[in-house]
Amino acid sequence: MLAALFHLQYLSARNRLVTRFKRLKKPKYLFGAIVGGFYFYFYFFRYLFKGFGGGQSAGNLVISPEHQLLIESCAALALFIILLLAWIIPHERAALTFTEAEVAFLFPAPVSRRTLVHFKLMRSQLRILFSALLLTLFSRRFGGHVWIHAIGWWLLLSTMNLHFLGSSFTRTMLLDRGLSNRGRRLLILALVAGAGAGIWYWAKATLPPPTAADTADWDSIQVYAQQVFGSGPALYLLYPFQLIVRPFFAPDTATFFNALPAATLIFLLHYLWVIGSDVSFEEASLAASQKLAARVAAYRAGNWQGASAQKKQKPRRPWFQLSPTGPAVTALLWKNLLGVGQVLSPRLLIVFGIILGMFVYTMGGSIHGQNIAVIVEFAIAIILGYSLLLGPQLLRMDFRRNLSSADILKTFPLPGWQIALGEILAPVTVLAGVQWLLLLVGFALIFFLPGKYVTLSAVIGIGLIPLLPLLDFLLLLIPNATVLLFPSWVQAGKDSPRGIEATGQRLIFAVGQMLVLMLALLPAFAAFSAVYFPMKWALGPVMPIPFAALAAAVILGVEAWLGVMLLGKLFDRFDVTEEPGS
Repeated sequence: MLAALFHLQYLSARNRLVTRFKRLKKPKYLFGAIVGGFYFYFYFFRYLFKGFGGGQSAGNLVISPEHQLLIESCAALALFIILLLAWIIPHERAALTFTEAEVAFLFPAPVSRRTLVHFKLMRSQLRILFSALLLTLFSRRFGGHVWIHAIGWWLLLSTMNLHFLGSSFTRTMLLDRGLSNRGRRLLILALVAGAGAGIWYWAKATLPPPTAADTADWDSIQVYAQQVFGSGPALYLLYPFQLIVRPFFAPDTATFFNALPAATLIFLLHYLWVIGSDVSFEEASLAASQKLAARVAAYRAGNWQGASAQKKQKPRRPWFQLSPTGPAVTALLWKNLLGVGQVLSPRLLIVFGIILGMFVYTMGGSIHGQNIAVIVEFAIAIILGYSLLLGPQLLRMDFRRNLSSADILKTFPLPGWQIALGEILAPVTVLAGVQWLLLLVGFALIFFLPGKYVTLSAVIGIGLIPLLPLLDFLLLLIPNATVLLFPSWVQAGKDSPRGIEATGQRLIFAVGQMLVLMLALLPAFAAFSAVYFPMKWALGPVMPIPFAALAAAVILGVEAWLGVMLLGKLFDRFDVTEEPGS
């Protein structure tokens, strides 16, 4: 029976690969595959090939022998925390996710639970192998052989996968024996607290307390950390986890093969633990499979909230109360703001602002307050830059998400430009609100800055107030126009095609959108220069910045309005029969 299931996995993987190759007949997938292939080769695989050819990774971040124990111990500590949380946080019964077809054919079949577990373990290996390859490409700069990193990642991920599955089986067994989730968590926390108290007394008796010299600089901190991890309770507590991560950090072949038997033994013990667990998981697996099928169906229907529809949760509170009468654009804004979800809510922004305010207030009395303020201001500038770069990609409450509902939007008795404006306003509002909150924190920090930075920071902040929302508007107009111009090329939704060809399509559009953005910013830059340089002779290099920024904002506002008009015309001419991503 196991051979038949292995054959099923082989046929499924082969059919997926054949389907991928067949769709290369379409130009959009062919060009995407070519661009994606070049991208992955030049960014990842050429270093991997060099690593295989030369024996060493292409990077130059080699771990020194004196830091080997410290790095292994830190990785072992992180692994210990991850595995500990797997015993505390989850509350569901053990469930192996199967598709509806697998449930229909495998559950009634004369197949044992152990065979079903083997089947899922085989399926998980495809995901683990891909993850190991991807992580190997990212970790190629830490010295050692590439093949050592690949095997080390595979061994680590496979062991973690088995541990998560085994812990879920054990939690289910405890539930079957009457121990509730709350009781299990209290028991584990009590054990952790008891062990922590014993370790603290042990460490107090065996390790010297840190002195001022131990925390004077980064090198001293590393020396003391090596002493902590190399002796006392940490050495014994983290030793099993060090055995798992040690093959990955092996600097040479001999060290790798010396560390491999212990890590393999831990992996085999986890395997025996999972296979030997006789736990009923069919009912929970059936429920998980039904949720998965409902989620996929919701995504295909354009309902992006389908993932949470199966859960009983409170209705999401709107950002503001919608009046029965008023501008239609406000109704579209209200609708799309609901899509932000509970992750980014007004309450969260208020709490974030209060925390930052308390931090600014308490920082004022610090001796190093000025230095900290400079660092925080620099961090705010970096976050603002990343918000312009990543914010429009993360906040998709616009045509990129609602394109599958374009037939409904077209029934609204509104001109196209109003629908376009309503679709754009939600992400602009959220993004600009976050950016203005950061600017407010920056203005509060001005009082703690050294004197030479006060005027410059204040002037730049004032200039950014009108510029940021208009830049957000422009950055969101371009991808929305791309969706309406090339609906069949844009990958919309979680059920859209994936792979190298999809990555290549995104790269093509990213480059095109960047060129369009540069052309759109040229008039604003010209207006900024036309105001800034004449005033520089009279007011100096700093004071003209707000006036020049205001001139650039006027040009960006005109471009934004023209962009809304163009986007409205594109929506009016949009053919709803052309399915996105087809």
